[in-house]
Amino acid sequence: MSSICTARYGQPRNSGTPACDSTIAEAAQAAFGDLDQLLASFDTAHGDHDTARGALVDFYLSAEHRDQPGTGCPTAGFAGDMAREATAGEVRETYAAGVEEFAAWLSTDTNDGLPMVATLVGAILLARATAGTELSEKILESTHEALTAPHGLDPEA
Repeated sequence: MSSICTARYGQPRNSGTPACDSTIAEAAQAAFGDLDQLLASFDTAHGDHDTARGALVDFYLSAEHRDQPGTGCPTAGFAGDMAREATAGEVRETYAAGVEEFAAWLSTDTNDGLPMVATLVGAILLARATAGTELSEKILESTHEALTAPHGLDPEA
């Protein structure tokens, strides 16, 4: 994310420039807006929310999603940068709101979506970090297996 401020203001991100914070928050908000549209399209395409949730997990834990980090989920895409952000402020609040909205979409009457978001994001980050190895495929496959049946997303059930 520092490249956003460097390109726009000629200053590194850690300069604390309010304009940079605002620009980064706007970028994160736009990215989470795109995620909201994607999630809505899953609901529309699959007719019911449970089926849409299963399809999202299938896609999220796919080699296709792993291999396209620049167009993937902002929750995973911004995670490393957010870890280096100040503990308070517009950028952190925007990111947290996006994570909460993603978790809400994944939630059911009986399951909180936050652990699922954490599992999905952790898995895709590790799969991307190990891309090109057998471990990357194993991460995607084993996480998919661990998430589908316990959360009622098993297409065989």
